[in-house]
Amino acid sequence: MPLFMWVLLSIIICQRLIELIIARRNENWMKARGGIERGKEHYKLFIILHVLFFVSILMEIWMRDVSNLKINYILLSLFIFTQIIRIWCIRTLGRFWNTKIIISPHFSLVKEGPYKYVNHPNYIIVGIELLVIPLLLGAYVTAIVFPLLHILLLTVRIPKEQKALAEKFSD
Repeated sequence: MPLFMWVLLSIIICQRLIELIIARRNENWMKARGGIERGKEHYKLFIILHVLFFVSILMEIWMRDVSNLKINYILLSLFIFTQIIRIWCIRTLGRFWNTKIIISPHFSLVKEGPYKYVNHPNYIIVGIELLVIPLLLGAYVTAIVFPLLHILLLTVRIPKEQKALAEKFSD
């Protein structure tokens, strides 16, 4: 496997681990201030999806000869752009950014940054990443399967999140 593939994959995995640390810290902070988690039953499916995503990429790379794969600069640019938007999402929500649905009775709904334009910008970013990352790494089956699985999970997640937000911010 070309060096750039290992570097890119390592950066993405490290980024995800750092995000999980941030999410856990934010979760603890919110729960200490009365935050209540909703939609616990489907959260483990997201964990499974994301772990299998990386396993699938590695399996595809292992099974296919990708030694001659060249960097696609258009896809790399799109990936970098998604990371900028991802960071914008995380910074906008600050302590409220999380990988879980946590509603706090003491705080207002955030409607600035990318959330001023779209209700769920991070879900869009993740969907794009689930397509672009495998394409960059030559894992074409993963690029088809995992965005579809992500959309399927969002058909459960978004209604639960919308319901929780509606209950909290109905007035």
